[in-house]
Amino acid sequence: MTLLLRTLVLFFCFASVSSAQSPRRQAGEPIPADRIVAVVNDEVITLNELRMRLDLALSQLQKQGTPLPPRDVLERQMLERLVMDKVQLQHAKETGLRVDDIQLEQALQRIAAGNKMSLAQFREALQKDGITFAKFREEIREEMTISRVREREVENKIAISEGEIDNYLSGDSAKGGAVEEYEIAHILLRAPESASPEQIQKLKAKADQVFERLKKGEDFAQLAAAYSDAPDGLQGGNLGMRPLTRLPGIFSEIVVKLNVGEVAPMLRSPNGFHIVKLVAKRGGAAAPAVQQTHVRHILIKVNEVVSESDAKHKLNGLYERIKNGNSFAELAKLFSQDGSASKGGDLGWIYPGDTVPEFERAMNQLKPGEVSQPVQSPFGFHLIEVLERRVQDVSADRQRSAAKQVLRERKMDEAYQDWLRQARDRAYVELRLEER
Repeated sequence: MTLLLRTLVLFFCFASVSSAQSPRRQAGEPIPADRIVAVVNDEVITLNELRMRLDLALSQLQKQGTPLPPRDVLERQMLERLVMDKVQLQHAKETGLRVDDIQLEQALQRIAAGNKMSLAQFREALQKDGITFAKFREEIREEMTISRVREREVENKIAISEGEIDNYLSGDSAKGGAVEEYEIAHILLRAPESASPEQIQKLKAKADQVFERLKKGEDFAQLAAAYSDAPDGLQGGNLGMRPLTRLPGIFSEIVVKLNVGEVAPMLRSPNGFHIVKLVAKRGGAAAPAVQQTHVRHILIKVNEVVSESDAKHKLNGLYERIKNGNSFAELAKLFSQDGSASKGGDLGWIYPGDTVPEFERAMNQLKPGEVSQPVQSPFGFHLIEVLERRVQDVSADRQRSAAKQVLRERKMDEAYQDWLRQARDRAYVELRLEER
C-alpha cells in the first residue's frame, strides 16, 4: 500500500475515532493515569500511546466488519507493533536517516490533495476532529521514515541473478495469455532470530492452536488481528488481489492447490510459521501491458563541497524559474550534473524498475507536464518532469527487466520480515503491560 493510501486510511480512522481518543469527561471525572508499558533500548512506550493506537485499530476493524478479538489480546498485539515501530525509528536515527521538513511538507500536501482539500482545509478538518496538526505531522514523518528504512535496509539490497530470471521466464507464470489473480490472507507467527528448539516448539504449538480454531470455523481476520506478527495483521492479514507472480514464493506454490475459502497446511519459513487462506480467485484477463514514462530531470549531486541544504536550495531556485516560464531543458543543460544534461535532462522512455525507488515513486505521482519539487535519491537531488506516458509491448530485454522486478517483489516481504526479526532481537525490549 502506498504512503498516500495508508495515510488516507489513517486519516479516516482518526476522524472516526476522535471521540474515542479524546472523550469528553464530566467535571470532576478522574483522568486515567499514564504509565510505562514497554522499554525499547533507551526509550519508552506509554499506556496512553498504546490506548490511542488501539482505539484506531478497533475502529478500523469495526469498519471492515471484522469480529473483534478480546481487547487484552489485541492490546498485546498492538504493543508489539509499537515496539517494532520504535526499533525501526531508532535504527533510522542511529544511521542518520531522516525525513526533512520539505519532504514532509510535500507528503502532507499530497495527502490533503487526496482528500480533495487544500493543506489549510485539511488542517482545519483534523482540528475539528480533535487531532492536533503537529501530532499528525510527526506521525506522517515517522511513517515516511519507516518506509525509507525498509527501502534502504531491504529493498535496495535484494539481488536477482540472471539464472533466476531465466528460470522465471521459462516457467508457465511468465508466458502470455490469461492471468489468474489470487486474493489471499495470511497469519505469521514470527520466530526470534537464533530461536532455540524449545522456542520453535512453543511457537509451533501456538500456530497449531490457531490452525485448529480456523478448522472449527473461527473468523480468519479476527485471528489474524489477534495473533499475526505481520504488519497487515490488523487488516485481517489480507494481501489483496494479486497475480500469482506478485505473491511471495512460499505462498505462490501452495495457493494454486487451494479451493476458494480453503486454508493451506501450515507453512514453515526462516521467519516462522505461516497460515494461508485463499479468499478469492479470478482469471482469464489478458496480460496487462507495461506503461512507459517519458521523463527528464535536473540532478544536483551532494559531495564534500555541496551539502544537502545547498543542493536543495539550488534546485528550489531552479524550480521557481521553471514555474516562472524558464525552459526546463535549457536549465538542465546549464545546471544538471547528469549525463543527460546535454539532452536537456531527457532520459527517454523508461519502464518500471529502471530507476531507483525514490525517483520512480516521485515520478509516478506526477501528471504529464508537471514538475516535482526537489526529490532526494542516492545520486543527489532531482527536479523531475514527466513529459508523457504510453503503454508499450514488451521486448525481450524489457521482459527480463520486468521479470527481475517481479522476482524482487516476491523476495521483498520475506526479506523485510527477516530484517525486522533480527532488528527486534538486537534491541533491548522490556514489556511491562501486565504490571497493573
